[in-house]
Amino acid sequence: MNRELIVRSSSDAVDFALLKDGKLTELHKEEDNNDFSVGDVFLAKIRKPVTGLNAAFVNVGYEKDAFLHYHDLGPQLSSMLKFIKQVSSGRLKDYSLKNFPFEKDIDKHGSINDVIKANQSLLVQIVKEPISTKGPRISSELSIAGRYLVMVPFSDRVSVSQKIGSNQEKDRLKRLVKSIKPKGFGVIIRTVAEGKKVAELDKDLENLLNKWSAMCKKLYRAKTPSKVLVELNRASSILRDVFNDTFTGIFVDDEALYEQIKDYVAEIAPEKESIVKLHNTSVPIFEKFGIERQIKTSFGRTAAMSKGAYLIIEHTEALHVIDVNSGNRSNKAKNQEDTALEVNLLSATEIARQLRLRDMGGIIVVDFIDMVKPQHRKKLFEHLKEEMKDDRAKHKILPPSKFGLIQITRQRVRPEMNIKTTEELPNRNGQEVEAPIVLIDKINVDLERLLKGPAKDNSITLNIHPFIAAFITKGFPSIRTKWFLEHKKWIKIQPRDAYTYLEYRFKNKDGKTIY
Repeated sequence: MNRELIVRSSSDAVDFALLKDGKLTELHKEEDNNDFSVGDVFLAKIRKPVTGLNAAFVNVGYEKDAFLHYHDLGPQLSSMLKFIKQVSSGRLKDYSLKNFPFEKDIDKHGSINDVIKANQSLLVQIVKEPISTKGPRISSELSIAGRYLVMVPFSDRVSVSQKIGSNQEKDRLKRLVKSIKPKGFGVIIRTVAEGKKVAELDKDLENLLNKWSAMCKKLYRAKTPSKVLVELNRASSILRDVFNDTFTGIFVDDEALYEQIKDYVAEIAPEKESIVKLHNTSVPIFEKFGIERQIKTSFGRTAAMSKGAYLIIEHTEALHVIDVNSGNRSNKAKNQEDTALEVNLLSATEIARQLRLRDMGGIIVVDFIDMVKPQHRKKLFEHLKEEMKDDRAKHKILPPSKFGLIQITRQRVRPEMNIKTTEELPNRNGQEVEAPIVLIDKINVDLERLLKGPAKDNSITLNIHPFIAAFITKGFPSIRTKWFLEHKKWIKIQPRDAYTYLEYRFKNKDGKTIY
């Protein structure tokens, strides 16, 4: 399996595309003006506690106050407030927490008014970026993420990722971390720490402690609100979270960013430094790797799959709805039940990809094609769970209902990736249509059905608008030449002035429309 990260830089943003065997699975954008990224830590000011919500509104510098619930305060809130007060005034200059006297944990079921007051300063971390009309969601239970470990100040707990299957390995990692962990800091051991030696874990922990010290130095006489710890830039954070031994290439089109990413890879995985490459040819990097084409065909209301099947994806304020359609699919299945299972399994794979690609969160309802056999419904459910296994966002999948619906909840921490795929139709007063590149994919699907289906046609003429006809026939190798090499049939192209831009018809040797 090939896993590649493609990084495109522009004047105001950096785009990251994650490819799995050439197929786009994740797309991220880092904009220069994003001051509220997940993981950033702020010294903020409590605006006002609200008893009815058992929460407080907090000023972090965003136009709308951030929301802080009592359960997101963390048990060691009193210790943190005391620490902030002493460090901000300059009375405490040892940030190690080794000799810091801890306060009693706050009551798990207490009231917000008992623990914080208006105008108090508090360290908070962004856990959900501003979405739609809502301000950022925050927590005062801080966590500083590294490559192998996550450090939690004001805690002593050591826990291990549930994705590490071996109990023996979990015990080994716990023992190692307990032997190097400083007092006053809890540690969460990440999945990628599996099999790592104590020296690598110790180096990661040392980097996290240095981050903590640098953050504490900024607290002295700091104004509120102010950012005191910046999460890694998106390139480094993506590499930190998804990079593993299966990566075969990282391609970057900006020299400064290339050096930055190369240095980071050299630090976390020196043996993989050679896979970082600078792309400096005249062809744009997203064009070179076929990403632009995949963006055009993957976003939008309809997502096409192989052999005519497709998804319809609708969005509302409260939830997302996905409808599975078999389209004009032709296959060798003996009956409708087998066809339904085949399309549903194909759709489950594409749905798992779409959720990651668009970063869809909240409630997702999927209407699969009805299946009668319980073993088929179970197979679909297990297949969807397996496909969603690589999704880093927290999610839960419910078994199919009697109506064939599957409900998914998926954590939403950033605004959904939304890319416009329609284009303005020339000479039509702003009317918008699908991008022409999507049209070529549709023609490919229809052509394959006509040439490989049960009622094969040996002599086919494609009637189409002159602009699209030129696009198909010009250049070497042209699209028509590729069709000939694939299907061993020469397709006649007939330009038709009367057709609209995206209109086309397939005709047989007698001139009758066959599709």
